[in-house]
Amino acid sequence: MQTSPAPSSERPGSNPTGSNLPGSNPPGSNPLGGDPPDGKPRGGQPQVSDLGRLYVIAAPSGAGKTSLVKALMQREPRMRFSVSYTTRQPRPNEVEGRDYHFVTQAQFQEMVAGNEFLEHAKVFDNFYGTGFRAVQTALQAGQLLLLEIDWQGARQVRARLAAARTIFILPPTRRALEERLRARSTDSDAVIQRRLKDAADDLAHWNEFDYVVVNDRFEQALADLLSIVQERGEAFAATRPEVARFAAGLLDSGG
Repeated sequence: MQTSPAPSSERPGSNPTGSNLPGSNPPGSNPLGGDPPDGKPRGGQPQVSDLGRLYVIAAPSGAGKTSLVKALMQREPRMRFSVSYTTRQPRPNEVEGRDYHFVTQAQFQEMVAGNEFLEHAKVFDNFYGTGFRAVQTALQAGQLLLLEIDWQGARQVRARLAAARTIFILPPTRRALEERLRARSTDSDAVIQRRLKDAADDLAHWNEFDYVVVNDRFEQALADLLSIVQERGEAFAATRPEVARFAAGLLDSGG
């Protein structure tokens, strides 16, 4: 993996109140690693480092993550995307080392066997992964890195790099999630329903993240993300009691 100022990842995420929930509680006492004990959110402000920082953003499909990430990269010029490895064929406008590192399946599996990935996953018929050594090098150089992956990838990252900051994007309602999926897709209703089910499954993992941002109003959600990456994210800790109540409403079929 190298780093790039331009977003290139396209792995799917299995992607009158403001967007932030009211109230602000102090961060939790277990900021750094592992899955949440007893189903409780990780929450909290990870330890501050003099070196770089790694941010992981995940969301259910239809929550608006990709648009928010693109806008975040424009607003925070210090942020860099990681460049993933993939076994899929490059598209005509893609450049090796800028968009992806293109490798064969055999090469990819050799890297898996060598424990060279920070996280990796199979998406449809192709493999994708984030190189661990390059992330370490970038962080030691003081860079701010961003990974846009799903909750399973985020779990792998936490297992290997406990100080990573993890952010989960929630939609304001399940209805809004469905409307967004239908608005952007030409898929059949059956496919959309499957994606909605997958999104509901993804929602259940919000409590494995340090921060939660609700994408109700886009500009407010973007401001919330900026606060987090600029080390002012205490107000968006996943440990806030109102987040659990809000997420419970979304997980309810009527949410």
